[in-house]
Amino acid sequence: MSDKNKKSSEEQKKEGSEEKIKDRSLGEKLKDTEDKLLRSLAEVENQRRRFEKEIKDAFEFGSFNFAKESLAILDNLQRAKEAIKNDSVLKVNKDLNKFLENIDIIEKDLLSIFERNNIKKIETKGKKFDPNLHQAMTEIEDATAEKGTIIQEIQSGYMLGERLLRPALVGIAKKKTEKNEENKEKK
Repeated sequence: MSDKNKKSSEEQKKEGSEEKIKDRSLGEKLKDTEDKLLRSLAEVENQRRRFEKEIKDAFEFGSFNFAKESLAILDNLQRAKEAIKNDSVLKVNKDLNKFLENIDIIEKDLLSIFERNNIKKIETKGKKFDPNLHQAMTEIEDATAEKGTIIQEIQSGYMLGERLLRPALVGIAKKKTEKNEENKEKK
């Protein structure tokens, strides 16, 4: 019986260690499963936030391309006004002012539509050049203006909310150089 008792106690130890291994592996499996579940929940939450941001951006900036292309209408109205004002044949026409008033009304209506849709003109005159908002087209020598200050607006720039719709095309001041002054004196 002692052999039987010995075997059974050895078997019991073996079985006990096997149960511990099974328990340990079950515990590890439970931890792994819990970890996977937490990761999946975090991924779902991140995806939900990403979708919410995309929806918000779609509402805010869905009209971005349309707004950008609509700026061409405003530009053409302004060019037409300037061309009409500078045309010598049209200057003598008595109805010129009425025509220009109608163009002004159309331009104001378009600007009003832009404002209601959060499209704002970028202020440029006298401002410091900002490459995030402005595109320098030319440098103009100016002894009175500070270097890098905008002194000419070639084309207006616009923002759609906080996003740049179109940069302002500008001319910026640069200081007169001594070489240029010397060249003028020589001539």
